[in-house]
Amino acid sequence: MIALVQRVAEARVAIGDRVVGSIGRGALLFVCAEPEDSEAVVDRLIAKVLRLRVFADSAGKMNLDLAEVGGGLLVVSQFTLAADTSRGNRPGFSAAAGAELGRRLYERAVTTARRLHGDVASGEFGADMQVSLVNDGPVTIPITLRG
Repeated sequence: MIALVQRVAEARVAIGDRVVGSIGRGALLFVCAEPEDSEAVVDRLIAKVLRLRVFADSAGKMNLDLAEVGGGLLVVSQFTLAADTSRGNRPGFSAAAGAELGRRLYERAVTTARRLHGDVASGEFGADMQVSLVNDGPVTIPITLRG
């Protein structure tokens, strides 16, 4: 599973004119399932994201996690994280999971996050979404987990 976490002051995702998810201070999580991924990988990813110490403590050191700062989590599917740009100028996406598996694992990520954390919003799998964010720091952390 490939993920990208951005520490945000705020973030929202819209489909057309309709805002489908938004958070204030917290983390924006882009996720991309790969063909060999499983529910166990998704669960490990969400646990890791919720425990990431990327928020500043009173000394200004990145030492606090999402729960400790009362932050929200916005989960958005993004198959383009699996882009292969090694040949030519047009990215290939064959490393991303197929639509059925991708949807199932994305929904598992949202469900698991909601079970473990109080403030969780999400995008919509497969939709043409517009994501707006204020990256705080900036802090952007790539994560890759394998089964």
